[in-house]
Amino acid sequence: MNFKTIDSLQSVVNVVNEAGMAIQDKKRTLLNSPLSDVLSGALGAGLGGAASFAALYGLGTVGLSAAGITSGLAAAGGIVGGGMAAGVFVLAAPVALLAGGGILASAWHRKTKLKQEKERLYQEALRKHDSIIKALKEEVDATKERAEYLNGLNILLQQAIKDLRSDLGTV
Repeated sequence: MNFKTIDSLQSVVNVVNEAGMAIQDKKRTLLNSPLSDVLSGALGAGLGGAASFAALYGLGTVGLSAAGITSGLAAAGGIVGGGMAAGVFVLAAPVALLAGGGILASAWHRKTKLKQEKERLYQEALRKHDSIIKALKEEVDATKERAEYLNGLNILLQQAIKDLRSDLGTV
């Protein structure tokens, strides 16, 4: 996978935004682009805790004294045929299960958002790439600096499209 987090997509966002500015401003070149180093490089390179606490509090002698805690742990352990030590695990189980479930839900949500952002950026990069190709064809009398700038953007957009396509599994 080329882009593992939303933050890792920032380079693609920068290129897509720069391509949009290049299309709008026909005088924009490498010299007045914040991505001049990257573009030049592209040209050169390739052209549950609360529940357990409540259970501990209420299961034994009510309260959080030593007697209350030990009797609560023993009562919780008795649920599975054990003593106080088993009670620790019985009371920790809801915390572990709920925490694990929360982590899984969060990971699934992040993965879904990442895929949606990749799809959005992929479509936007395709549109900008088409516009840059069109600009290269239309601006036949452009300066050398402008042509190099557009070619650099073309290379970067091609690579972004390739990487996003790979991540999305569309070949």
